[in-house]
Amino acid sequence: MTQQAPAIELDAKDLPAFCPNPTMPAWSSHPRVFLDFAANGEAKCPYCGTVYRLKPGVHAAH
Repeated sequence: MTQQAPAIELDAKDLPAFCPNPTMPAWSSHPRVFLDFAANGEAKCPYCGTVYRLKPGVHAAH
């Protein structure tokens, strides 16, 4: 059984959000993609599967 890493929580200052994020090691790098947050405030990187979640009260502008 594989364990999924916890979601990375983002604040308004972190938007627009992209992956890989600045805290990821260089060896795990992939092309930068900007994240599109769903109505539930979550986005998943199509390359590495990292889940990003907006903190309560934060809304992504369109």
